[in-house]
Amino acid sequence: MKKALVVQNLTDMIHSSTFWKGHFEINLTKHRVDWKLSPQITADERTQILYSLRAWQLGETSDGRHLLSAANKYAWKINDPAYVDAVKLFIREEQKHGANLGKYIDLMGDERLQKDWGDTLFRKIRYLNKSMELWTIAVIIVESAAQIFYKALDDATGCPLLKSICNDILIDEAHHIRFQNERLHILFQRKKFYGKAFSLLWYSFLFFGTIHAIWLGHRRALLAGNVSKTDFMRQMYFKFFSSMKFLHTAQEEKKLPCRTDIRTHKESQLSMSD
Repeated sequence: MKKALVVQNLTDMIHSSTFWKGHFEINLTKHRVDWKLSPQITADERTQILYSLRAWQLGETSDGRHLLSAANKYAWKINDPAYVDAVKLFIREEQKHGANLGKYIDLMGDERLQKDWGDTLFRKIRYLNKSMELWTIAVIIVESAAQIFYKALDDATGCPLLKSICNDILIDEAHHIRFQNERLHILFQRKKFYGKAFSLLWYSFLFFGTIHAIWLGHRRALLAGNVSKTDFMRQMYFKFFSSMKFLHTAQEEKKLPCRTDIRTHKESQLSMSD
């Protein structure tokens, strides 16, 4: 049985790259989507969610080439080759999301998007970025928004197949945010006072711009899932400041051996298992 390293207190401890490699390896063996089901979506639901469904599907299909380049340079610098392995597996999970959403779009009889303004903008920003730190905060912000979007998508439709796809993504995204928060903590704590202050300012600018771009592009689907602009902004601010708090409160190198415990997105904690 595969073993990994995990910590007892989720709120203030850091996992190793080896733990995350083990976690992603195990999680990729989980099959939570029942493809024996077929799409059952009304014309009205389709109208409300189709554009955003296709746009997010496109966004989940990146090959991760630029992220891997940054991860390789960073891992070499800190002598942590397992981090590259973890990032590769993280990218595979994101690609799994894109594949599942794409298959659903195909089953609906619709065409997948080949280009979208939001995806193009985000990719251009990512491709110009060589910093592991900026990659990490950008992913945290987008993954946080994805949690809200896929929960709204789940609530916007009665289709069991789409709901199972959303549930699978939400389970993964909770761990993705944890993975990135931990890495950002490690990067952040290597800085001195003024470096930390500048980083927090830059994170805030990136956060502010990203959340407004996401709302502008996907408000129709979010509203269909009963997420108003006020709700979206409030949830995003909570998630962002939770990540910022984690930068200052987490602790490293206190680990105990146990198995990875994968739970649904409705649960908020990893737990110890025998």
